[in-house]
Amino acid sequence: MSTGPLAVAAPSTVGCYVHHHGSGHLHRAGALAREVAGRGVSVTGLSSLPRPDDWSGEWVDLPRDDPAEPGCPDPAAADPLAGGRLHWAPRHHAGLLERHAAVAAWLARTRPAAVVVDVSVEVALLVRLHGVPVVSVVLPGVRDDAAHRLGHDVCDELVGLWPAEATATLLGVAPEVAGRVRALGGLSRFEVEAPPGRRRPGPPRVLVLGGRGGDAWAEGELEAATAAAGSWDWQVLGGTGGSWVADPREAIRDADVVLTHAGQNALAEVAALRRPAVVVPAERPHDEQRCTGRVLAAGPWPAVVVPSLAAARWPDVLDEARALDGSAWAGWVDGHAAARFADVVEQVAR
Repeated sequence: MSTGPLAVAAPSTVGCYVHHHGSGHLHRAGALAREVAGRGVSVTGLSSLPRPDDWSGEWVDLPRDDPAEPGCPDPAAADPLAGGRLHWAPRHHAGLLERHAAVAAWLARTRPAAVVVDVSVEVALLVRLHGVPVVSVVLPGVRDDAAHRLGHDVCDELVGLWPAEATATLLGVAPEVAGRVRALGGLSRFEVEAPPGRRRPGPPRVLVLGGRGGDAWAEGELEAATAAAGSWDWQVLGGTGGSWVADPREAIRDADVVLTHAGQNALAEVAALRRPAVVVPAERPHDEQRCTGRVLAAGPWPAVVVPSLAAARWPDVLDEARALDGSAWAGWVDGHAAARFADVVEQVAR
């Protein structure tokens, strides 16, 4: 039996596990990959999502692990939580087995210097059990359950994509875990821009950014808000009722106010383009967006937080948001989070 360390790749090879729910994980991975590519580091993506057109490194297509298995009438019998220690590890699930086997095969073949996991407790454990260092992205919310604690404990570094002063309110974990989180600031795929002047005549415009993970409002609420908003012009992108565009920059620039959920990616893009916002936190596991909403409501961010579209006073809420100074987002997104993220990955890889 060998007693020496395994030969590993130089810090020029790292992996990035990209969760397939929503689009924020993929956008973060792309921003990180572009940053490290300029440092001579290649990033392999591991995901069930399709390979992005602009991804320059290797891409490992992973089988999905969430479809129901045929012949399994009682999902609870599969014990997907593994007695409360994991988040998703159902017994005898072919997709799960094939997914983890694909990750393990890539680790054995490539022997990466480190792997970034965004996000999965199970993949972080799998990578660490292969003796490979792990950098995990930590999401907002109450993350003090046994599975999250286990995932945090095995990681070499934990990063949060928010300003440092927000960690205490944004993240519900034990103090010793919070103290390990490196808050890098919001990470946007867009470059930071100065607040634009109004570029078009006519009524003020609100841009609605719906999420791929679901809207933050109930059916009919958006239509009722539109009807109550007086002279405001509305444009809807994404969600269940809007058109989808891969790059919403022009629409964000052209808006006087952006109406959005409290997802990290949407907020980072609004912040990078320095637009004031009305934020409606969506219901998500672990109280993720509600925690973000509490941070935004406490200031000094240029956002008006409302619990629901039905509870807001229209058009007063839009007028209040429009009067805010979008440049105050500079403390949330300063344009350097990807570089700081790459610094952490390089330190772990070396």
